[in-house]
Amino acid sequence: METPGQPKAQSFEQRIPEGDDRLRRVCQDCGFVDYENPKVVVGSVATWGDKILLCRRAIAPRIGYWTLPAGYLEIHESAVDGACREAWEEARAELEIDQLLGVYSIPRISQIQLIYRARLVTPDVSAGPETQELDLFDWADIPWDDIAFPSVHWALNDFDAVRGMTGFAPRGNPAGETGAM
Repeated sequence: METPGQPKAQSFEQRIPEGDDRLRRVCQDCGFVDYENPKVVVGSVATWGDKILLCRRAIAPRIGYWTLPAGYLEIHESAVDGACREAWEEARAELEIDQLLGVYSIPRISQIQLIYRARLVTPDVSAGPETQELDLFDWADIPWDDIAFPSVHWALNDFDAVRGMTGFAPRGNPAGETGAM
């Protein structure tokens, strides 16, 4: 029974809408198509001089492994603002964004990752609530065997490949790589 002044609860079914070629969630009452889209992750390879900021994860997945400051883009947030917010949340780091470093597509988890090249405004960083610890690493000291995700490897390697360049096209997944763990 409907309550006066309250919207009617929608009932969805899985079907292929007219003119489409995929199963979608479609409202049985009004035909609204509830598209499910990939999540967008934003983050940065942030540096102080020659050192790279990495955070040891305090949350699942991959607790205890090292990652870049990154996370999901919020509604009504620009990608650059999101990357800066994530750096603040995870490392209390203030960033100066240089440019887009990479766009990585990870279909197995329906993610698109936008990773920026950035500089820390100050080396004064500290662990936020999603970070066990953090450090500024020289390239030779990066804990490669303890990196959380394939895309972190990609971003770090892409960062190294464009080190010193003032302009470059954003990188993408390495050939044949889909982000499978």
